[in-house]
Amino acid sequence: MSKRLGFTAVSATLALTLAACGGEGAGGSGGAGGGAEAEELTIGVSMPTQTSERWIADGENVQEQLEAEGYTVDLQYAGDDIPTQSQQIDQMITEGADILIIAAIDGTALAGQLENAAANDIPVIAYDRLIRDSENVDFYVTFDNFEVGVAQANALLTGLGLQTADGQPGTATGPFNIELFAGSLDDNNAFFFFDGAMSVLQPLIDDGTLVVKSGQTSIEQAAILRWQQETAQRRMEDLLTSAYNDGSRVDGVLSPYDGISRGIITALQNAGYGSAANAIPVVTGQDAEIASVKLIADGVQSSTIFKDTRLLAEQAVVAATAFAEGEEPEANDTETYDNGVKVVPSYLLPVETVFADDIQSVLIDSEYWTAEEVEAGQAD
Repeated sequence: MSKRLGFTAVSATLALTLAACGGEGAGGSGGAGGGAEAEELTIGVSMPTQTSERWIADGENVQEQLEAEGYTVDLQYAGDDIPTQSQQIDQMITEGADILIIAAIDGTALAGQLENAAANDIPVIAYDRLIRDSENVDFYVTFDNFEVGVAQANALLTGLGLQTADGQPGTATGPFNIELFAGSLDDNNAFFFFDGAMSVLQPLIDDGTLVVKSGQTSIEQAAILRWQQETAQRRMEDLLTSAYNDGSRVDGVLSPYDGISRGIITALQNAGYGSAANAIPVVTGQDAEIASVKLIADGVQSSTIFKDTRLLAEQAVVAATAFAEGEEPEANDTETYDNGVKVVPSYLLPVETVFADDIQSVLIDSEYWTAEEVEAGQAD
């Protein structure tokens, strides 16, 4: 993935001139405030895990772009362990970080670390996952997460033939059996994804076009802790055993993330789906992970939602630079992301739905993946 790290370095530099409006930064006259030179500042970057290629790419993109602007970067991965992430952030503060960029494992577990950061005049940027229950979150960079869920639901309907890719009515009428999966309940994004999807699917469930045969329609029932592929596989196996042992078939599965999708697909294939006589159900996804892009190209997974994390890293750099100059980053949303204590000013990025026909134009032409990587199903 290192080939992608420099993709937005030039645009990040250009964007810095547009990054801030007037006002005092969270650093005030201390910490990162006062227009300090980049080479004098250290930015701590806390990422949740290295088990997902997405988070590896995020960390490396943020580090590369920050270093290109002259900052010293302390990048740490927490191995999906909450105490480890808390300890790493504490250490960053102790060692003199001037700004923190944090993708939280559990968005409710860092209040103490954020209090410590605020006491040391250190601005905190929440990265893709909102940090909850703290007034000491200064900015949030993410994608339009409700729209991610809407896009996933529409992709499911498109795959089922209930609508076309441009949202027009399709030729299919249903009813179709579907099952619902959601992300980890300790990740605020999971609720936005699920609520966005259900805003599209619930009316069709209510009128009988879609049938959730298991009856499991709440996020608590559908959630997959830590977004784990193996956990998703086990849940899909349980659903097949309990709700589809009468000879009925699953027609579609709402999946919020590619790793979960691959677990679902493994369970379905093990149960006999994927043959000419028993087609694989429509399965959605998110993050355009290369293994899932390969499955989409091969007609196994139906779709994924592409969130260009190179652009997300760029916005994190823009926000960090604004704080470093004693200013406030520019937000394009100041209403949506209430963390339970405050509405956190946010910068939201758009997303794209990728079906097989979109792989070339969206992923390969943008140099996110190469044709060779898609063919191999793995990154160089």
